Amino acid sequence: MLDAVVVGAGPNGLTAAVELARRGLAVEVFEAADGIGGGARTEELTLPGFRHDPCSAVHPLGVGSPVFRSLPLARHGLEWVHPELPMAHPFPDGTAAVLAHSVGETASSLGARDAGVYRRLVAPYRGTWDTLSVDVLRTQWDGLPRSPITWARFGTQAAQPAALLARRFHGAKARGMLAGLAAHAIAPLGGLTTGGIALMFAIAAHEVGWPVPRGGSQAIPDALAGYLRELGGTVHTGFEVKRLDDLPPARAYVFDTSPTALARIAGLGNAYRGYEYGAAVFKVDYALDGPVPWTAEAARRAGTVHIGPTAGEIDAALRAAVDGHDPTVPFLITAQPSIVDATRAPEGKHTFWAYGHVPSGWTGDATEAVERQIERFAPGFRDLVLARAVAGPAELAARNANYVGGDIACGSFRGLRSVLRPKLARVPYATAHPAVFLCSSATPPGPGVHGMSGHHAARAVWRRLRG
Repeated sequence: MLDAVVVGAGPNGLTAAVELARRGLAVEVFEAADGIGGGARTEELTLPGFRHDPCSAVHPLGVGSPVFRSLPLARHGLEWVHPELPMAHPFPDGTAAVLAHSVGETASSLGARDAGVYRRLVAPYRGTWDTLSVDVLRTQWDGLPRSPITWARFGTQAAQPAALLARRFHGAKARGMLAGLAAHAIAPLGGLTTGGIALMFAIAAHEVGWPVPRGGSQAIPDALAGYLRELGGTVHTGFEVKRLDDLPPARAYVFDTSPTALARIAGLGNAYRGYEYGAAVFKVDYALDGPVPWTAEAARRAGTVHIGPTAGEIDAALRAAVDGHDPTVPFLITAQPSIVDATRAPEGKHTFWAYGHVPSGWTGDATEAVERQIERFAPGFRDLVLARAVAGPAELAARNANYVGGDIACGSFRGLRSVLRPKLARVPYATAHPAVFLCSSATPPGPGVHGMSGHHAARAVWRRLRG
């Protein structure tokens, strides 16, 4: 009998498997797709030689993950590549706010009135990433925070809506940049904890950067699987699990799936009946004949570019998606990994992707709205397009079953749902079945390629098996 079986070979499932194998347990992973990776994969979606990341591409929480940093992933091929600027937020006049490695450069880009405000906002967290990341991404059995004062300060600010945090600033640039950072939560800016999302991403840029893995996001799961095999674990692909009986006997079963899929497979009935999935995204991957012709010079040097200048425009786009309206002027998160990683495209060519927010399960085509928005800040962009791969909510859900209705966060991140995932429970990774556990991003600390949900779930499994 195996000690543990993991269902799903995404970053969290593989991290859970590694953590259990490191403790000497016999572990096997079963993945329904033909390849591993979940939301961290790399494929030739458009033309030969163009390597695209179908979902996640830029990884501030990956390079800064406490668990990833504790594993020998570099030995298994993971190499982080940093763009000159982590993020740029362009404006119609050709200028841009930038999220730079340097606090000073970032502050200067926001204008004289807001430079000091920004410095004061992030100054308490300079040099604290090693403790802050552990404290913020912790679980309830970790005891006291490593740095209680810093953790309490961050928690006080993080609980605020981004709209309230933005009131500290005077100008449109600072407020727009903060709104764009908060929008990664795919929730209106007036929601609780959205300020914490923005602040965490800003701190990460200054402390660990916003890098991409050389060769593509696939390098992350490949490194985890390589280390798992080194520890004696096994990964099976092309193995769809429909019932618990499909799996070999084991002392514990750990699911890197959506809560509703887990309930169906494990026969848990309505255990997650009230679980709410959030708004979806509409994503376009591009093969380009050259770099994106941004009007703002800073955007040409940034790995990530946020498109949607003002906080009001960004909030309107988010509210439209959450309220079920078609996108007209979407807020876009875009990435251009080939400006720092030549392995992503043939010489002289580039890969680029953009996604905007749409209602859950939306069946329309937002390609025109997406490209119209890009052209506002990069005139002539369409002339460079060699090929495009379009993925709406249905296509995203088909690629990754965890993205129910096209929700890439595997669950709504609005308000208390950002911390009470998947439901209020003493051990959110445990289920009513004593041998079944959940480790996907539907559990704390939530979305992002950081492996911490898998790490905490593995600890819960270890405690149960040891007991």
